[in-house]
Amino acid sequence: MKKIGLLFFLALFACGGLFAQQITRFGVVDTARVYAAYFRNSAPVRNYESKKADFQNEINKRTDEIQKLQQQKVDYQNSGNESAAMRIEAEITKKTDYLTQYTSAKNIELESLKNSLQNSDAFYKKLYSTLERVAEHEGFSLILSLQQANAVLWYSSSVDVTDKVISELGL
Repeated sequence: MKKIGLLFFLALFACGGLFAQQITRFGVVDTARVYAAYFRNSAPVRNYESKKADFQNEINKRTDEIQKLQQQKVDYQNSGNESAAMRIEAEITKKTDYLTQYTSAKNIELESLKNSLQNSDAFYKKLYSTLERVAEHEGFSLILSLQQANAVLWYSSSVDVTDKVISELGL
């Protein structure tokens, strides 16, 4: 009877091992990190970053001008020179309106550049073929993107293949 019990236990243990091998393995990849690593040194990204810095410098310069004018207005008001204060107020309004329009236009331009970078067909073709190669080599059945908030509720760092994808991309 003990032999039958032992055989049953061994058979159950062996079946458990078979079922364990059939568990689907999932992987997650931080596509934002892969994207940043891939495009870090590319000319289009450098162009985007340069334009972004130029636009921010111009915004800072114009903001400083407006702040100086506001201080002048306060100084004129404190000294009782209301006509000069009103003239400065008109100039502040004009410069503020220009800054608002400039900022809006440049944000649209930057967003357009960013979207064209993110929608690079060459990048995505290479990414998907690399993901496929990494997934097959590592035995993953599914790779999830961390950027889709509702798709991943929890994950173990042991299934994150981001560094392997970056490595396979040669970065």
